[in-house]
Amino acid sequence: MRLHKLSRFWQDERAQRALKELRHLAATQPKKLLLDAVTACAAGKSFESNLVLGNKTFNELGLHRFRVHLAAKLATRRRAALAAQLSAEDVAAFEKNGFILKENYLSDADFAALKAELLGQRLPTRETLQGDTVTRRMALDARTLPQLPYTQKLLDSAEWKNIINYVGSFKVQPMYYVQVILSQVRKARPDPQTNLHSDTFHPSVKAWLFLTDVAEDEGPFVYVPGSHQVTEKRLAWEYQQSIQITPKSETMTRRGSLRIQAKDLAELGYAEPQAFAVKANTLVVADTYGFHARGPSVRPSMRIELWAYARRSPFIPWVGGNVLGVPVIKDRLIPIYWWASDLLEKQGKRKSPWRKVGALYATDPAQYTQKN
Repeated sequence: MRLHKLSRFWQDERAQRALKELRHLAATQPKKLLLDAVTACAAGKSFESNLVLGNKTFNELGLHRFRVHLAAKLATRRRAALAAQLSAEDVAAFEKNGFILKENYLSDADFAALKAELLGQRLPTRETLQGDTVTRRMALDARTLPQLPYTQKLLDSAEWKNIINYVGSFKVQPMYYVQVILSQVRKARPDPQTNLHSDTFHPSVKAWLFLTDVAEDEGPFVYVPGSHQVTEKRLAWEYQQSIQITPKSETMTRRGSLRIQAKDLAELGYAEPQAFAVKANTLVVADTYGFHARGPSVRPSMRIELWAYARRSPFIPWVGGNVLGVPVIKDRLIPIYWWASDLLEKQGKRKSPWRKVGALYATDPAQYTQKN
């Protein structure tokens, strides 16, 4: 019976079509095909640079749709294993919305100490320029955390870790930064991050502990409640996006961060976008598979936050076993990342958008305001 089913599978028109395409790629670009196939089995997302993920034939046969669906199913199972570490209210809020929001997250005294610590010390800094907006990231790692005891205490706390792990669906090892968004630093096109988008095809986590108040018209974080949910309508949308991508498609979409128009959200059954105009000491932890953006700023503004980011290969079924959590590695992730990014640029393989601007205070003016 099994041999009969296997024989029928290989005789199926869809299987034959896929095999024909694989033979063609193997004959023309065998080494790249092998590397790209390995990436496709992990967290690879770029349609434009991957022979497998960007292949129209494979996506017409449902490759991208399959990856989205499988990643979501595995994330649901992993979150079920992590749910006991959170309150029932937090779990319910996340399942409904795709984010967990906590106002007045720290005590007044602890927040005041944390804010004074992070805003009162120069830290190694990089900046990137997108449109009229500069994003600044100031590394919180083995070089800087020993001088930041209140920050280290927060990052080591069980509650903080449990929330980020649950939303990320793994026991993750985030990269931590002080992040500063400086809007309207020059006359240029609008910040592309103001377009609603999904970071990648699978659940991932970002966290913002806002160190300053955020006004609704000064670049707030925006999220579409419920858009982390992978429904049949969402899968159909993902499928259509994957087969429509061409070399002329929007840049970030080609790279696997799909964009969507606000007017199209209702067709997928999602709510209106929610802007997080919040007071300082508000924590937001979100699954950035859900559609989100940076709200527009009507004037020059500065948003400062303790920011965390983590993403693991979505097809791992278990929650732990993260090599990045090994002590010798976990506090050195950012230096390793920057070193690799700089090396690739030096070798002419990939230009890094992040530029060193020295040691700065978080509140300093933008430094990288004109691209080289």
